[in-house]
Amino acid sequence: MHTLLAKSLITKPLTIAAPQPDPAALAELAQALDQRARRLLGHSLSIREVDAGSCNGCELEIHALNNAFYDLERFGIKFVASPKHADVLLVTGPVTHNMKIALERAYAVTPDPKWVVAVGDCACSGGVFAGSYACAGPVSAVIPVDLHIKGCPPQPIDLLKGLLALLATVSATGDVATTGT
Repeated sequence: MHTLLAKSLITKPLTIAAPQPDPAALAELAQALDQRARRLLGHSLSIREVDAGSCNGCELEIHALNNAFYDLERFGIKFVASPKHADVLLVTGPVTHNMKIALERAYAVTPDPKWVVAVGDCACSGGVFAGSYACAGPVSAVIPVDLHIKGCPPQPIDLLKGLLALLATVSATGDVATTGT
């Protein structure tokens, strides 16, 4: 027992090094996103995240967008506490029966123009929860979805690219072409 403890104190942990960040690419991507939002909406992009029954993996990646590395607020992109103030509903997880009405209400009170982004495999297709007795299905079975961002979970940079792709397809009238990443 003592030798095992001593060995664990002496040896370094075996971990994989984190990928090297590219702050310049991130800054360029976020600025392009903010410029398109201001041109189309007249103001910065406001996002409301809705957890419709996920495992919280996607939420962790979404919350990373507000950390010191990504820091979306510096580009004017912000998360809001109410769907009444949002331009985009970022929905995660398969829609559970308990969250179906809440998601429909959040969609109903979001002002036009509004867009819905299904984040993660579960929101896009039901993922590992597809066919479960507790799920109403993917987000598109409950409300119309404008963009699917696949991944389990998608990385924060993929979320930014998806939002940029969404705004790239939006015309001045607010029409959205079918898009997917």
